[in-house]
Amino acid sequence: MFKAVGRYFRAIGYLFTGRIDAARRAISTSPHVIQATFDSVIEDKRKSVHQYKDAIARLIVQHEAKMSKIKALTDEVNRLEQLKEGAAAKARTVAQEMKANGATVEQIKQGEDYQKCMIAFNDFSAKVNEKTARIAELEAEVREMDGNITGHKVQLQQMLREIDSLREEAATTVAEVITAKEERELNDMLAGISTDRTSKELSDMRQLREEMKAKAKVSKELAGTDTKVQEAEFLDYATKNVATSEFDQLIGLAEQVDEGGDTGGGMEREGETKLPE
Repeated sequence: MFKAVGRYFRAIGYLFTGRIDAARRAISTSPHVIQATFDSVIEDKRKSVHQYKDAIARLIVQHEAKMSKIKALTDEVNRLEQLKEGAAAKARTVAQEMKANGATVEQIKQGEDYQKCMIAFNDFSAKVNEKTARIAELEAEVREMDGNITGHKVQLQQMLREIDSLREEAATTVAEVITAKEERELNDMLAGISTDRTSKELSDMRQLREEMKAKAKVSKELAGTDTKVQEAEFLDYATKNVATSEFDQLIGLAEQVDEGGDTGGGMEREGETKLPE
């Protein structure tokens, strides 16, 4: 029993689903609905394009920041290289002066001024190496970002072309739907199966007119109107004939009919005296 009830409710669900699908398909064929659907899709794609543009813009900002960092580091490396060269030049000068004063190589290397120059030189060299490595890393990141930005720009152009294509497709689809609908209505009209509202109203009015005429005829017959009209016509005809006959007799134009049924000028009229020959 429960299975039967379940099948019953499933059948009802299928019925409503089918009706909803049919109604949805009918509504979906409307040119206005089609245009609105395309407009909604285009608007969603436009929003995606704007989001994509913002993402690309952020990448470009990061790219520019890295390029600026590379430039700053490069300038710093150049400055450090100059400082290195300055420290080395001063160390050479100190070494030459101490050598001229008779100092040995070990004494020169142990000299305070020479040690300062050597420490500064080594510090500048370490910084140059560090910053040069950082520049290399940033340049690698920039090259990768260049490829990503280029790919994203290509994708963005593709999205923009899709929007233009959708606009053209929307116009074409709406035009084709309207044309197909008009052709179908015309063909249905020619085939005699038109569902045009005006034709249906005219057909209903004609049928109503025939029904009203039939009802009037039935009412007339039931009321005996036809018989009364015929009797009135017969009485009118009889009255006119009697009046005509009396008038003809009055002026002597009516023919006398004898007992034998003969008529003519040789018969004597009643009341007349036959003259002797």
